[in-house]
Amino acid sequence: MISIQGKGVSTGVAIGPLYFYKRANTTITRETVSDTAKEWDRFKAAQAKAVDQLGELAEKARVEAGDSAALLFETHQMMAEDLDYEENIQTLIQDEKLNAEAAVSDTASQFAEMFASMDDPYMQARAADVKDVSTRIIGILTGAVQGGIDSKVPVILIADDLAPSETVQLDKSKILGFVTEGGSGSSHTAILARTMGIPAIIGVGDQVKKEFAGREVIIDGTLGVVIVEADATTKAQMIAKKEEQRKNREMLELLKGRANETKDGHSIRIYCNIGSPDDVSSVIGNDAGGIGLFRSEFLYLNCDDYPTEDYQFEAYKKVLSDMDGKEVIIRTLDIGADKQIGYFDLPKEENPAMGNRALRICLSRPEIFRTQLRALYRASVFGKLSIMFPMVTSVWEVKEAKKMCERVKKELTEEGKAFSDDVHIGIMIETPAAAVISDRLAKEVDFFSCGTNDLTQYTLACDRQNADLGRFFDPHHPAVLRLLKLVADNAHKNNIWVGICGELGADLSLTETFLSIGIDELSVSPRAVLPLRQKIRETNVATVKDKILENL
Repeated sequence: MISIQGKGVSTGVAIGPLYFYKRANTTITRETVSDTAKEWDRFKAAQAKAVDQLGELAEKARVEAGDSAALLFETHQMMAEDLDYEENIQTLIQDEKLNAEAAVSDTASQFAEMFASMDDPYMQARAADVKDVSTRIIGILTGAVQGGIDSKVPVILIADDLAPSETVQLDKSKILGFVTEGGSGSSHTAILARTMGIPAIIGVGDQVKKEFAGREVIIDGTLGVVIVEADATTKAQMIAKKEEQRKNREMLELLKGRANETKDGHSIRIYCNIGSPDDVSSVIGNDAGGIGLFRSEFLYLNCDDYPTEDYQFEAYKKVLSDMDGKEVIIRTLDIGADKQIGYFDLPKEENPAMGNRALRICLSRPEIFRTQLRALYRASVFGKLSIMFPMVTSVWEVKEAKKMCERVKKELTEEGKAFSDDVHIGIMIETPAAAVISDRLAKEVDFFSCGTNDLTQYTLACDRQNADLGRFFDPHHPAVLRLLKLVADNAHKNNIWVGICGELGADLSLTETFLSIGIDELSVSPRAVLPLRQKIRETNVATVKDKILENL
């Protein structure tokens, strides 16, 4: 038995085979082949497999987001079987005696350059399509694993860390738990684990060796421990702990339908954070009052080119419809910093966390912002939509974003397209600047939502992705809590509500503090809803408020 200590970032016990995440190798080896017929057969087999995969993705997209979402994959299917594309590859294999991988790569470059040089914007957009299709075929030829997991059974997945673009492609049904060598409690792997309600451990470094692959491991997300091939006694203890957690979860189920109200009558809303329309079932299943943060950037991360208005519309429509009248707060595009997307072609920055990101990109590239806002307002007729702008530091930014909303509404009216007149506008408070001028910002919006991950990062000058900072990254720091109280006070003075959508919202050791300073809403991962409700119902604000405020 080998015991490895890390840091638990999502609670629970999981038992299963250890599987190392397989990242695709993008290096193309160029070879001269003698058996060109065999090489052509290799290409045709990979082409057929790619077409099948794209068909499956199209059907999945159709079920989850409608016909327009499926159209992207159907277009890619046609591209993969395009006769000109295929003939070019055949010529390179038979005449130039190139291996299939190199022939596909060269053809992709030629066709992408040809499409990009055309005057028609539609044809220009096909450059990205041919690159994506070719990457898929090359991946099949080189044995790369789509989605990073090639296993017939669910596994405990280990990786150095996972980028947001990688997390969206994972086959979630194959994951029992996460282990990462690096990362932090606010990394996207940790956030995904909490959303899925599965254990996760970060910061194990190089202690988990490659030779452990396939062996049975037990992870305890509460203790932050990874146990390789546990002895009989330890395994029995962990199985018992897993069963106890299951029973506790069943007890929490009794809280469904109960009010989020303290013993002395204070009420607070509990909403959920999600990153995909697929997560709505967990929101409903855990009895949340709404969605306090839909991270819309994951729609962009899941595409190989800018998602169209219709693609986004179908996704937003599905979430709003499925929530059946409960409030859905959708955060506008928040990329940059740790969420990079290749096709945005953002310049490399020395300090991306403080660079061109989130609302700054939207205001600098209004064509992208306009497309998203049109999709959002069109979807607003299918439920109770609120729109939230991230990374605000100044009043002028909010005013400019609101002007864009008005322009979009005017456009839709002129086009005869329906939208709701009751869409609320809010902003995220995640910079000290926004907190300090929250009295002025409150006059421009309907609500605040505090992103405590970034607020902590910027207030304490601590990189939230740097696990080595340890105790220096302290979300409980009085400076962070004082800023939250300032924001709450300024919100209420201006008759708007204030929530918390950062990971701190689920920290039960701070629930009494949040109730005491007047937070109106907490948005957490779906699995955190019922434990949070239990904590609220056990609290008497009157008995703790004065002492808490004195110590801020």
